[in-house]
Amino acid sequence: MTDPQVALMMLGLFIVMVFLGFPIAFTLMAMGIGFGYYAYFEPGRMWRAFNRLDETASWWESTRLWFEGLLNNRIFDLFINQTYTVMSNEVLTAIPLFLFMGYIIERANIVGKLFGTLNIAARNVPGSMGVAALITCALFATATGIVGAVVTLMGLLALPQMLKARYSASFASGIICAGGTLGILIPPSIMLIVYAAASGVSIVRLYAAALLPGLLLVGLYLVYVIGRAILQPSVAPKPTAEDVPDVPMGKLLYMILTSFLPLAFLILAVLGSILFGLATPTEAAAIGALGGIVLAVIYRAMTWERLRESTYLTVRTTAMVCWLFVGSYVFSSVFSYLGGEHVIAEFVTSLSLEPWQFLILAQLIIFLLGWPLEWSEIIIIFVPIFLPLLPLFGIDPLFFGILVALNLQTSFLTPPMAMSAYYLKGIAPADVKLTDIFRGTMPFVMMVFLSMAVMYLFPQIVFHLPEQIYGTR
Repeated sequence: MTDPQVALMMLGLFIVMVFLGFPIAFTLMAMGIGFGYYAYFEPGRMWRAFNRLDETASWWESTRLWFEGLLNNRIFDLFINQTYTVMSNEVLTAIPLFLFMGYIIERANIVGKLFGTLNIAARNVPGSMGVAALITCALFATATGIVGAVVTLMGLLALPQMLKARYSASFASGIICAGGTLGILIPPSIMLIVYAAASGVSIVRLYAAALLPGLLLVGLYLVYVIGRAILQPSVAPKPTAEDVPDVPMGKLLYMILTSFLPLAFLILAVLGSILFGLATPTEAAAIGALGGIVLAVIYRAMTWERLRESTYLTVRTTAMVCWLFVGSYVFSSVFSYLGGEHVIAEFVTSLSLEPWQFLILAQLIIFLLGWPLEWSEIIIIFVPIFLPLLPLFGIDPLFFGILVALNLQTSFLTPPMAMSAYYLKGIAPADVKLTDIFRGTMPFVMMVFLSMAVMYLFPQIVFHLPEQIYGTR
């Protein structure tokens, strides 16, 4: 068996292991080390230790020399070096800080007040409660980037009120699920940080590039919600005074000042400091984490227990991402050394695809991978397989990254593994069926595909802000 064939077997075996439910990060490491031991095997290195064995050696010395010989393989040097590379990656340092900001804000009771204020402010807009829920989801998702937290909390806050206001269960569920996933696209997005670390693309350019596509997607969601409320009023009836009280303008402005502006200011301060070069992403993330604590204190929601929970969840999620990077780096290094990337490049080149055909193929594969896998695994493990092919088709990795970020919205919304739907089902009333939630998310999936098509037809949506702020490369 040739080395490229071994590489393809390595990739196929990994996919089988994923579907069998093995932990992905440790499966990557185990397979990388196992196949790497074969790839870097040098009998001479191993026998140098064995040659020091003699009859007078003690049992302990003999055992030590045997282990020294067996472990005298470059794959272990590679594993240590790749682990150090991940630990010293300055881009990844921003992840725990942004996560900590998100978990603190989640526990500060800001979202409930924000939804209540927007609900009152939008009461005369068709589908007002859905509009308020969607905007709240977008802001909260942007501040946290944690899909499960956004969907769960908004499901507890907004879904009961929407159902009480006689909203269709599927319509209300779709709004919350779709809105809750926006944080992986709209800056400051943790997903974009991970893509930047995997691809080498500047994170500040990625943030600038993602801003307009993110707003485009939010706009399409709002157009759908308002349009359907106009065309089919039964799914989103106009709220009564019991559902949403009429508040005097002066009091409404005060509510906006105390609930909406602090969170919006924090997000804009963090994002603006990054985009305009006032701070690195890591420094801005630190400012955001401190700002989250200040907001929690102002809202009298900061307790030792909440601080401890936020710290624990931050460490747990960061460790998962970093171990995925370590495993992916080792796996991809061995896969490339065995010639796997070359085989894939030759195969794709032999198809004689046009750039748009390659983009459709790549996005279709990523879309299908979103069924069994989470976004972090797709970005860290599978997207790097496509990155070396981009120059062959003249595709900018910045543009490709934003397309992937849009595409990954669907991984949370489409069955069989639509995690947003399962998060919501876990806290929804018993009469809200999973089929209702899936039916509600499908129109939003169509909006994602529409936004991808618009972005492909008008690529300046991606490139305009990076070029205006940082110039062309």
